[in-house]
Amino acid sequence: MEKEKKYIILCPDGMADFPLTELNNKSPLDFAATPNMDYIASGGIAGLVQTIPDDCLPGSDIGSLSILGYDPVKYYTGRSPLEAASMGIELLGNDVAFRLNLVNILDENGKRIMHDYSGGHITTEEAKSILETFQKELGSSDFQFYPGISYRHLMVAKNNIDIKGLQTVAPHDIPDLQIDEYLPHGNSSSGILLEIMKKAEDILKNHDVNKARIASGKLPANSIWLWGQGHRPDMPTMKEEHGIEGAVISAVDLVKGIGKYAGLNSIDVPGATGYLDTNYKGKVEYGLNSLNSGNFVYIHVEAPDEASHEGSIEKKLQAIQDFDKYIVGGVLEGAKKYKDFIIMILPDHYNPVKLKKHSSGPVPFCAFAPSMKDTHFKYHTSNFSEKNSQNTGLFFDSGSKLFKSFLNSFNEFL
Repeated sequence: MEKEKKYIILCPDGMADFPLTELNNKSPLDFAATPNMDYIASGGIAGLVQTIPDDCLPGSDIGSLSILGYDPVKYYTGRSPLEAASMGIELLGNDVAFRLNLVNILDENGKRIMHDYSGGHITTEEAKSILETFQKELGSSDFQFYPGISYRHLMVAKNNIDIKGLQTVAPHDIPDLQIDEYLPHGNSSSGILLEIMKKAEDILKNHDVNKARIASGKLPANSIWLWGQGHRPDMPTMKEEHGIEGAVISAVDLVKGIGKYAGLNSIDVPGATGYLDTNYKGKVEYGLNSLNSGNFVYIHVEAPDEASHEGSIEKKLQAIQDFDKYIVGGVLEGAKKYKDFIIMILPDHYNPVKLKKHSSGPVPFCAFAPSMKDTHFKYHTSNFSEKNSQNTGLFFDSGSKLFKSFLNSFNEFL
C-alpha cells in the first residue's frame, strides 16, 4: 500500500431507499440535490455492493463491519459488545453486553405499542440522570448500567448469563407495533431480562426527568428495551490485515466500537449528535486533520438513518443534502492538500422511509481519486442514485471484496 496515499470512506447511514410517489417516483437520493456525490460518481466509479450477507440482519453493525473489509459472518458476535468498546467498557470472559434503549411505549386499550424507539430523542444529559438511577437501584454484581448518548445505553450482565437461543429485536424495527411478541424470549434468561425491564418502568414512572419532559410537552422515556446481546469479538486490526492506520469519526457508539476493535483511533467531535443538527463541519475538520498522522479515515453520519426511522421524507432529503454539501463537499475541498487520495461513499444498508426500518439489498457506492480524472471508466454515472449505480453493471457481492478493490484504487477496472 502506498504510504503517501490517503484513503477516505464516507458513510451516510441508511441513505439507500426506494422510489417514492411523493418524489416523482424517485428515491430520496435520486431526488435530492447532490452535486458533490454526482461529481464523484461521474468522474470516478460507481456500482452496487452487498454489505449485508445472507442470513444477517440489516444494521449498522453488520454494514460497517462489511464496509471496513471484515466478514460479518466470521467476526460478528453481537451489536452491544461493539458499543461497549466505544464506551471504554472492557468485557471479560463470559460477560454479555446488551443495548439498552430508552423508549416510549404507548398503551392503547391494553395493547402496548412501540411508539418511539428513541424516547422522544431524549438528551444525553437527561438520559445520564436516568442511567445513574438505574445503576443505584438495579445495579449489582450481576448487572451494571452504563450511560451512552441520547437514547442509546448499555447493560452488562456478569456471571455467565446464558444467551444461547435468546432472541431479541431492535426497537426501531417494530415501530407502531404491539410489543408482546417481540419481547426477549427463547431461553431461561429472557425472564430475567423481562423482570429488569419491568423494574425500570416502575422507576421511570416517577423519575424527575420524565416529570420535567411531560411538563414541557415532551414525550417521556417511560420504558427500556434490551436487545443486541453478545460477547467480546475476536478480530484482527486493520493494520494487521491491510497496513492501515487511521481514525473513525461517528456520534454512534456502535460505529466507534467497531473502529476500536479495528485498531482505529476513535475521535470525538464536539457537537456531533447523530442527528440533523450534528456538527458536519467539525467532522470534516477532525477527519482531515487525522490524516496528518494516519492514512485512513472513516466518517460516519447517522442523520439519514434517523430521518428514515421517523418516516420523514422531508428530513431524509435534508439529511442527504446536508451530507453532500458539508461532508462530501468539505472533504473534496480539504483533500486537495494531499498528494494522492481516494474517496469512497456508500451507505451501510437500506432504510426505506416508508418502512421506517432497515432492509437488505445491494447499496450504491461511488469512488473518486485524482488519478481517475482523465480515465474513461466504464462504470460511472452522471447522477449518483440506487438505480443509476445498478445500471453501471458493476457489482461486489461482499463489502470485503469492495474494500480490497478500494485499497487498490479500483485499478483492475481501468
